Amino acid sequence: MDPDPITDVLRDLLVSGVAGWAPGALSAPGRRATLVYAYPGGDSATVEAALRVFSGPAQPRRGQRVTVVVLAAQPGDLGDRLGAGQAELPAELNVHVVPGGFDRLPVALKAAGAAGAPLLAVLDASQGPAPDPAAVAAVTAGRPAELLLVLGGPARAELDHRRVLSDAGFSLVGDVELIGTPDLPPRLLVFGTSSGKRLEAFKDGLWAVGGDSRVRYRDPLVPGEPLPMTPSPDPQPLGRRLLARLGTVGRCSVSELRQFTAGQTVYRAGDANRALVDLLASGLVRRDPVDGRLGGDVVIELVPPAVMPPGSAAPVG
Repeated sequence: MDPDPITDVLRDLLVSGVAGWAPGALSAPGRRATLVYAYPGGDSATVEAALRVFSGPAQPRRGQRVTVVVLAAQPGDLGDRLGAGQAELPAELNVHVVPGGFDRLPVALKAAGAAGAPLLAVLDASQGPAPDPAAVAAVTAGRPAELLLVLGGPARAELDHRRVLSDAGFSLVGDVELIGTPDLPPRLLVFGTSSGKRLEAFKDGLWAVGGDSRVRYRDPLVPGEPLPMTPSPDPQPLGRRLLARLGTVGRCSVSELRQFTAGQTVYRAGDANRALVDLLASGLVRRDPVDGRLGGDVVIELVPPAVMPPGSAAPVG
């Protein structure tokens, strides 16, 4: 087992991200797509695992083409290792190893003909510097473009990732901090997209990944107690976020609270309903209309303290 459990979990998340992206990307009218994986070099296990995705259910069909660009600051014998395994990969998959850092990304994408077709970029800055805004912006040449970004150590302080991704054109951003044992530095996984459906798929992947008791998730925007990786995360921390949101903006529809949950927390949109059910039962919020299904058009608001039921209190956990 890898002595760093965060690396194992990140590898699973990145590979599942590629597996979820590939079928939709290859169904696009142009029948071509580009995957770029940029990292410092050295351990090639993640890129090799990602390539194996295309030999499974996501294997491209005849007439489809996937270009894979591996950008490695220290490629070593990476080209030879990947070349040796090329015979086992589909003929529709073309792999190119390019030496260089994140600053080479715009040139590498242009050479690969990535513009105008689905593009997924995986940028691993868990060690070393973060990509600069120009490198992030280069990814948006894809149509559509998606970005998986790993930040660790100094890179987290260097990059205001939500602002940089938003400025580049990613209208939706999801992020989660991975917390391991006390001797391991936490790492941040960021996903940029312009599709609400794809953001929800990213969140589904987060909670579906096989749990490691040594690794937990934490919300980067409002750091609190880390959450264990489980398909049904505890809704109480989300309930506190929704209460704070209602306290700031007043009345909100369930749809608005679901959107807030997807874009501003580590939770999925569907988890908002579970948290709201608990809040309604506690008497801390009320709904309009008061009966019926908790649909998207139902309006939620805080119950004024003067009319709270006796003994009501904010959820704790």
